[in-house]
Amino acid sequence: MQTKDKYRTAPVPSRRIPGGIPYIIGNEAAERFSFYGMKGILTVFMTQYLIDSDGQSDVLSEENAKVWYHLFTMAVYFTPFFGALLSDIFIGKYKTILSLSVIYCLGHLALGLDETRTGLTVGLTLIAIGSGGIKPCVSAHVGDQFGKTNQHLLGKVFGWFYFSINLGAFLSTLLTPWLLAHEDFGPHWAFGVPGFLMLLATICFWAGRHKFVHVPPGGKGFVKEVFNREGLKIIGKLSIIYLFVSVFWSLFDQTGSAWVLQAEKMDRHLFGVELLSSQIQAANPLLVMILIPVCSYLLYPALNRAFELTPMRKILIGFFITTGAFTLSALIEARIDMGETPSIVWQLLAYFILTTAEVMVSITCLEFSYTQASNKMKSFIMSLFMISIALGNGITAFVNNFIQNPDGTTKLEGADYYWFFTGLMFATAILFIFVAVFYKEKTYIQDEDPG
Repeated sequence: MQTKDKYRTAPVPSRRIPGGIPYIIGNEAAERFSFYGMKGILTVFMTQYLIDSDGQSDVLSEENAKVWYHLFTMAVYFTPFFGALLSDIFIGKYKTILSLSVIYCLGHLALGLDETRTGLTVGLTLIAIGSGGIKPCVSAHVGDQFGKTNQHLLGKVFGWFYFSINLGAFLSTLLTPWLLAHEDFGPHWAFGVPGFLMLLATICFWAGRHKFVHVPPGGKGFVKEVFNREGLKIIGKLSIIYLFVSVFWSLFDQTGSAWVLQAEKMDRHLFGVELLSSQIQAANPLLVMILIPVCSYLLYPALNRAFELTPMRKILIGFFITTGAFTLSALIEARIDMGETPSIVWQLLAYFILTTAEVMVSITCLEFSYTQASNKMKSFIMSLFMISIALGNGITAFVNNFIQNPDGTTKLEGADYYWFFTGLMFATAILFIFVAVFYKEKTYIQDEDPG
């Protein structure tokens, strides 16, 4: 079926990858370049480059910078709730993504033009609205391109979708810290280049409009589907999972705050080059691109031969692996507490462990959230998954705010800070065993248009 604008509203029977997928993946790579390039330098920018209206230094303390960073990340992953409602009830995924992308571009423009707290506040607010609002729609839009005939390709395409995210993140995490630190460029260029990539992302997405399946908004049907017995059951079951997953995100997203500040105190020489502390984050997307095929074609088949590797079991294993990653970061901090300057290789090992966990938790949740949501609720359920990331960052922001003492010291000094989150993750993994054992799955895929 096609609309009056000649947009197809349902996938056609096909065993091939849908024609709109390359446009979505190209859009995602450029958009993630813009987001992670900007986010990757935020902590360093706030603690070293922020100025007031008179051009004087107006930087934040490390603890306050971490609070700002995680509150912004929380906002980015809370606004998907409103983007999903706009998409699923009123204007559909395509129009939601395109319109909010414009707001997203304006946020980058504000950061690129104004280096004060005002520019920071306005820019981050607009980016939180734009980036957050499109998040549940883009991933659900990927799934909408598939019908029952080619649904077997959905997992592979979500893997490539995640690969494109990390390709953009890897390139930008290397480039933007260098632009920020270079005397000939600085904050204007460091924030401006990601803004230009967001503009390219918007154009790429618009160019694929005639290739996409445009699933119409649900309107009143969405409300009925959400609030009937089946809809409420889906939300309730998935929300339990998301509560546990939020603890994973409270640890994982500290790679952009606490781990950057930890890297500042380490020997960052690698292969004869001294890396910037914020560039170390590039290890994560690079490792994701390596580990996705390793897990898909080697690790998962090997584990499946030993026992059935369900999505719940993947997430559970990822939780325990995350505990190991933060155990290593705590040991690194303990060495720093004695005045030692450990090699950055140790933090890179922690990145390897944590990224393995990310592949098992995040990609699994992304596909699982789509397949477990009924057809009119796809973006809405994706937004609930995003809220788990917001909640995780809210936990971290709360902890960092709570541990600050009036005299400038903290209640969790040095390695104690990392041990706290290690213990929190381990307890979460133990409790999640019961969820993994008893959760029952039910898959929903879009109907095909036989014409």
